Amino acid sequence: MSKKNNRKFETLSGKKNKNFYYPESKDSKYKNKLNDPGNYPYTRGIHNNMYRGKLWTMRQFAGFGKPQETNKRFKFLLKQGQTGLSVAFDMPTLMGYDPDHDFSLGEVGHCGVSISNLKDMECLFDGIDLTKVSVSMTINGPAVVIFAFYVALAIKRKNDLSLLNGTLQNDILKEYIAQKEWIYPPKESMRIITDMVSYCKDNLPNYNTISISGYHIREAGSTAQQELAFTLANGFTYVEHCIKAGLNVDDFAPRLSFFFNAHSDFFEEIAKYRAARKIWSNIMKNRYKAKNPKSLKLRFHTQTAGCSLTAQQPENNITRTSFQALSAVLGGTQSLHTNSMDETLALPSEKAAEIALRTQQVLAYETGVSNVADPLGGSWYVEELTQKMEKDVLNYFDKIRDLGGVINCIESGFLQKEIADSSADLNQKIDNNERVIVGMNDYINEDEKITIPILKISKKVENIQVDLLKKLRLSRNNDLVKSKLDNIEKASRSDENLLNPIIDAVLEYATLGEIVESMKNVFGEWQEKSVI
Repeated sequence: MSKKNNRKFETLSGKKNKNFYYPESKDSKYKNKLNDPGNYPYTRGIHNNMYRGKLWTMRQFAGFGKPQETNKRFKFLLKQGQTGLSVAFDMPTLMGYDPDHDFSLGEVGHCGVSISNLKDMECLFDGIDLTKVSVSMTINGPAVVIFAFYVALAIKRKNDLSLLNGTLQNDILKEYIAQKEWIYPPKESMRIITDMVSYCKDNLPNYNTISISGYHIREAGSTAQQELAFTLANGFTYVEHCIKAGLNVDDFAPRLSFFFNAHSDFFEEIAKYRAARKIWSNIMKNRYKAKNPKSLKLRFHTQTAGCSLTAQQPENNITRTSFQALSAVLGGTQSLHTNSMDETLALPSEKAAEIALRTQQVLAYETGVSNVADPLGGSWYVEELTQKMEKDVLNYFDKIRDLGGVINCIESGFLQKEIADSSADLNQKIDNNERVIVGMNDYINEDEKITIPILKISKKVENIQVDLLKKLRLSRNNDLVKSKLDNIEKASRSDENLLNPIIDAVLEYATLGEIVESMKNVFGEWQEKSVI
């Protein structure tokens, strides 16, 4: 881990860099379309000094097996210089099932960490001060319950909730569109999310309640333009629902954040991030009448493109990830995850995760890209791409509006079909060798053998988690738990904010599956419409 951060903002040859660069004449056209970094419409970045003031948060996605195993990985990454934690949950947790549910069989701990109750959360963050580290949690359908585990842990530790700093993904709209890990219907899910936004406004002012995510839309096969258009449209839908629920836009908008994909077309990705800031700030100011500058500033996390990684010649993935990460930094990201080279084969090994983290550290400290805000601003190519990106996104907004808005477009399958068509088109180009993927459809090693170590999850993990859950149910006050679960059902049928009864149940060791079922009894489940 670095012992000091005494950076000098100069070239390797010792030449001083300006904070940022700009044209000789700052006319009205420049100010309206670009302006200086830190100034509306924020095309060039949300901070005047960008990474001179603070480097992006280096946040590696991690989670596997038992909570104790993931806790060990967290501590390893923090020791290596990671500056934020990002939790990956296993499939049963993502779908709201306890490890002893029939649907969980064979999946416990495999694609992330198994978390089903407050004891699991206590193990996950054992020895980690929640008030000192930013924690991101990637979960959506049952996000309210996992968030309640996190808050309940802080309450048990007597932490000041206002000091908690992190991000809950909690973006259910993109689940319906792309990732498919939903539980409740859209209307009921939006009620849950507005309850969470309201609770955090009052209790966790430094916590990002929603990470509006284009990442999974892109992973499902969308174009860059679709990723940005559908993600921003989702963001504006959350804004509208929160306003309708009685919240003032400037009370919650500053804590909305975004999550984008860094794909392989280097300059197109940079243009995407720049256009995102401009579009968000313009619409928040002019349509939703936001007054607080923080409401206008689009803050985003970036993850390099998992779908671009290849199982063939996996070491090539280090190179892919490096260029994708560079595009995110040049585009002005606030937080970054770099994928590990082995992620098409298994969850990352410790060594692969370390290499991915070192990639960010080399970018930050050796390349000079953090010395200047928006170093590609003014490039004829980048500015043209940014303008075209904005135009394409606004055209999609018109289509979505004409079809009745995002939720109508989800229910009709319009957004899903747009992504499916783009995915099919790209895959056909790869199959026809119109797009070269090095090591996969060209420059192939015919006799290749995979030699990198692979992380394997033992069947024992599932047995241990199921056994611990059985013991938990025997040791807790089950009459009190039932009473708390009944309170959740009552709150679900009323206008009461759901967070307090859920947190109360969590503190008595009600499980994820039990709480989810209590809410299903009122809200039901969602079935997607098939579109051909």
